Amino acid sequence: MKMFSVAHKTVFVVDHCPYMAESSRQQVECDVLTKSRAQVIPLAPVSKSLWTCAVECSMEYCRILFDVYPKDKLVNYIVSDSEFHILNTWRREDQSTHELMSALAAVGPPNPREDPECCSILHGLVAAVEALCKITELQHEKRTALMDTAERVANRGRIICLTNAKSNTNVRMLEDCIQETISEQNKLAAGSDRLMAIQQCELVLVHIYPQGEDTLVSDRPKKEISPLLTSEVHSVRAGRHLASKLNILVQQHFDLASTTITNIPMKEEQHANTSANYDVELLHHRDAHMEFFKSGDLHMAGTSTRENGVKETMTLKWCTPRTNSIELHYCTGAYRISPTDVNSRPSSCLTNFLLNGRSVLLEQPRKSGSKVISHMLSSHGGEIFLHVLNSNRSTLEDPPSISEGCGGRVTDYRITDFGEFMRDNRLTPVAESSHDPSGKLPVERAKAQLERYTRYWPMIISQTTIFNMQAVVPLANLIVKEVLTEEDVLTCQKTIYNLVDMERKNDPLPISTVGSRGKGPKRDEQYRIMWNELETLVKTHAGATDRHQRVLDCIVACRSKPPEEEERKKRGRKREEREDRTEKNGSKETEDKSWQESERLKGLLEKDEQESEVIKDSPDSPEPLNKKPRLIPEDIHPPERAKGPATLLSMWTNRITVANSRKHQEFFGRASSVNSKFELYQNLKEENGMDAHENGKASR
Repeated sequence: MKMFSVAHKTVFVVDHCPYMAESSRQQVECDVLTKSRAQVIPLAPVSKSLWTCAVECSMEYCRILFDVYPKDKLVNYIVSDSEFHILNTWRREDQSTHELMSALAAVGPPNPREDPECCSILHGLVAAVEALCKITELQHEKRTALMDTAERVANRGRIICLTNAKSNTNVRMLEDCIQETISEQNKLAAGSDRLMAIQQCELVLVHIYPQGEDTLVSDRPKKEISPLLTSEVHSVRAGRHLASKLNILVQQHFDLASTTITNIPMKEEQHANTSANYDVELLHHRDAHMEFFKSGDLHMAGTSTRENGVKETMTLKWCTPRTNSIELHYCTGAYRISPTDVNSRPSSCLTNFLLNGRSVLLEQPRKSGSKVISHMLSSHGGEIFLHVLNSNRSTLEDPPSISEGCGGRVTDYRITDFGEFMRDNRLTPVAESSHDPSGKLPVERAKAQLERYTRYWPMIISQTTIFNMQAVVPLANLIVKEVLTEEDVLTCQKTIYNLVDMERKNDPLPISTVGSRGKGPKRDEQYRIMWNELETLVKTHAGATDRHQRVLDCIVACRSKPPEEEERKKRGRKREEREDRTEKNGSKETEDKSWQESERLKGLLEKDEQESEVIKDSPDSPEPLNKKPRLIPEDIHPPERAKGPATLLSMWTNRITVANSRKHQEFFGRASSVNSKFELYQNLKEENGMDAHENGKASR
């Protein structure tokens, strides 16, 4: 449907009644003292009238509109006093500020001596509704192209009324007048080929009053008066406040955005050898900032508060201009610009610089990091465009790796599975003679199959379990079918029983540990995740047929385990937790175990010594016949006790030795040994009066 938005037609209705000749009371200096004219008496400051303020601000609105939208956005200018004066038409050749300024010069300022009773803004509002019903050239082209369906071309428009209303009651009267006029004109347009009925009209009423006075009209946001008419009211002081208000309105009405070019080097007028940095604000279509809106990398610096609203501007820094105009840049968009203050010296110098064939690169202001050039200013055919440069990877370069996504480097995409998915869903030519019993077209069947296959299809390996298991492949391939056979149901049930058997055997599952600490979830938790995902997959297809539902019922039945199975699972969980806790604290326990074991053995040995002393020294406690002689701790391994911290092996050997010493009568030779060596021929020294060992050899 060929729709024309409200922005296609804009009608300006400016009040030309005598009260608009009143002063705005904003003084303007006409003469500036210089050294050469120091003796000249300066001129007294002057103030503009309400009419002059309204004309200047409305012309700025039209200038910005014509700069950014030179073709498809049209303006019709009407002046209202004792009658209405239409200054231009909807034709393209009349859409220029030169034509409007020439017509306004012919109209002249309002006559303060004219009878106010004969003048009214209603004449212009009625003429504005009639102008909206007239067909523009673009609408005529669309109606002609559609031929029999010409009524599908919509007719919408906006009326901007600049006046000095008396009160809120006067505003409601103006709205009622416009509503009645729209109804009358729609009736006339129904029987005419040269007129179009109005489907939607927006009224923007701007009440202008002098500075220093209180307003008699209240601001009101957009309100629906009828299905065909919406209205909003703005009460603004004349002068710079009115200019700011219309600047904000033109951005809202035509989806414009503001960009401020900072650090523009420019030579001073008084000192040619010096230069200073200036800023220039430009208006353009909002799409020039679309990349920043998507990435969230906005630098909304220089936000300034204006009258009745907040205006935001994006700041870009001036780069050294490129002298080589032949160099091409990869651009993703080009948008016409319009300076906010077209008559200022910085704006004039910038536009002349660009119109001479120079290009200026613009960079984002960053506190840290490398410089990012995001835009470029350049002229084409006498018009200046803001080019959006691709600051990311260019599509003209080699294609990026699939692992380079918006969320960072993702290396576990299901690339192989996606290739199989594409093979399963290939489109092939179908002969006209082929017939489907269901009556669906081939393209509809293809869309339905694609919808079934993508109801549950994880893209990343770490986000799925069942698609990483070979045991689930038969069920995953069959459950997406539109119709299941009895054999398919049996195959799915067999797959489910195999999974139950795997769980009973406690087989491991391919659970991803990406982003988790340790070994990941417990074995019981792994199977719970697997069953949940499998149930989610089957549930998305369970409503197709009864056989799909039988597969889901089988999963639900297998997940409900008997009490003894739950008890076994609980024991298995406790065992796994104990093993994990042991592995987790393994290093710490290894360090503490030697100390704990040594302390325990020391206590046992001391206890044994005390018992031995009691038995030996107490006359009332004769040693029993089966009591075994105890080894003195120092005699077990004397050299090792002097080596510092004992090893786990030595402590364990000591413990076994002590335990064995209590089980049998100790061998006399080992009990009497010295340094693990038993001395032979002990009586030889006593009998012969000589040493048993001489020069390392025993005496014979």
